[in-house]
Amino acid sequence: MKSKSARSIAFQGERGAFSEVAVRQLVAEDSPVLPCASFEDVFRSLRGGKAVGAVVPIENTLAGSVHENYDHLLSHDLPIVAETGVRIVHNLIAPPKVRFSQIKRVFSHPVALNQCLDFFQKNPRIERIPFYDTAGSVKMVMEEGLSDAAAIASAVASEIYGARILRRSIESDRQNFTRFFLLRTPAYARRHKVPAKPNAPWKTSLVFSTRNQAGALFRALSAFALRDVSLAKIESRPLRGKPWEYLFYVDFLGHVDSPQVRHALGHLRELADFLRVLGCYPIGA
Repeated sequence: MKSKSARSIAFQGERGAFSEVAVRQLVAEDSPVLPCASFEDVFRSLRGGKAVGAVVPIENTLAGSVHENYDHLLSHDLPIVAETGVRIVHNLIAPPKVRFSQIKRVFSHPVALNQCLDFFQKNPRIERIPFYDTAGSVKMVMEEGLSDAAAIASAVASEIYGARILRRSIESDRQNFTRFFLLRTPAYARRHKVPAKPNAPWKTSLVFSTRNQAGALFRALSAFALRDVSLAKIESRPLRGKPWEYLFYVDFLGHVDSPQVRHALGHLRELADFLRVLGCYPIGA
């Protein structure tokens, strides 16, 4: 019989992190979870059988791409099977009996603190203190019973640690979203492959490299343009071992089994030095 851990979804951070919010959207509200200290640990947990899936952030509308996870997608053969977007709502969270007037310090991840600058400008008496994790800051404030401190994190973190939300949605920019991928093992993805439905919106992610020659990238991307395959995103990452050469990560709209996509990928394979499809999945909300 498998342990609870082996049936869990791995993510980076403490319980209540925004990645756990994504788990609830992608899998189930009550899905067992496996918090991990680092993104590398997340990928290794899935590859090593400690979890049945993994949820990782790949880009944020304000902070940009999570470059480390692009590199992990290449080094670990773990296909993307789904995506979702989470609106990042930052809440001021404190122990139940602490009032807002008592707050002198606020702990959170540096990115979260920087995304709430308007709040701190309106409340100059409150000191910002960087912490390793948003949800971890709630956990710490609760465990230490601090009466003059609060944390900035998700509403889920407040729920998990029994804390109280003093101020909701204190982020400066409400158009703050993070895109997350759900990863599975290759065997799991093959067993649970979802067939494409006619006219259903799908997205495919891949990575490729080309020779360092004039016009090489233009010719590679023409494989999609000539077949009216729409690109959703392109991201370049350094190609290790080859200074000043790059890998190109591409998201495009379409299913790998559709005729135009099959022809586009066949064309791209003729031009690319390296090509790997990272996943094909329904377009997330």
